[in-house]
Amino acid sequence: MSNSNKLPASAGAEWLLGGFALLRAAPAGLGQLGVIWGLASVLLSIVASLAPVLLLPMQLLIVLAGPLLFAGIVWAVREVAAGRPAQPAHLLQGVREGHAGRLLATLLPQAAAGIAFGVLLLVMVGFDQLRALGEVWTQMEAIAQAGGQPDPSLFDGLPAGLLLLWLLLVALGFVAVKWMTFIAAPLILFSGADAWTAMRTSLRACLRNWTAMLVFYLLAGIAVFAFMIGLLVVVGIAQLLVGATLAVLLWQGLLMAVLMPVFAGSIYTAWRQMLGDGGADAAPQAQARIEV
Repeated sequence: MSNSNKLPASAGAEWLLGGFALLRAAPAGLGQLGVIWGLASVLLSIVASLAPVLLLPMQLLIVLAGPLLFAGIVWAVREVAAGRPAQPAHLLQGVREGHAGRLLATLLPQAAAGIAFGVLLLVMVGFDQLRALGEVWTQMEAIAQAGGQPDPSLFDGLPAGLLLLWLLLVALGFVAVKWMTFIAAPLILFSGADAWTAMRTSLRACLRNWTAMLVFYLLAGIAVFAFMIGLLVVVGIAQLLVGATLAVLLWQGLLMAVLMPVFAGSIYTAWRQMLGDGGADAAPQAQARIEV
């Protein structure tokens, strides 16, 4: 796998702009992929609520479908960048191309991190302290429901320092896991990398371009916050006009129709800039570079 390029911090802004540019190029085509994903998740959740015995299988199915469907949107984004239309069939393109196993393997770092940090918490804090923490949490919930204020003495004796250290380690682990999978999907889909090579290359590229990653996450957070505020207004009006059920469907549909294509487009743009895989992927870029 080729070495990653060293990019300026402003590249993080370019990735996000690239995602928006690709969505603007085909809003209906890419948006419908997000809507299909969102409505399918809602449908599975409804099935689970009607049959509680299916709750865990449905949740597992939603989790497993995530990397496959997101890879499909990444594939559709490349089609749009090349001037071709995005189609609903692209959602399962990674499966048809035989990449399902490698895409699903990108979930392993998340699962391993969850288990490791659970064990670490038990080792650092101890079972008795965790039980005491659970009792304090239960008391705080009861006080909050009664409209009261929690007594600071509830926290006496709890290992606050160890808990803060554990939370810091969890935050660092979360970043590492996210960076391992940041550009793993396009590496698997378009460069033919196996899962481990893709995740290792992704982590190395993100570490090399950590300033651009920070800029991207900062701007993406601001953009998501602004979008959510606008979406709350739209859904609030829709709830008055069409009722709560349709408003929830509208919320899920608009959320997925915008955020998933934008993030897929941003990751596709980041992959092209970080690794310079122009030979492996001849699609033109859909954004202008920011010069600083």
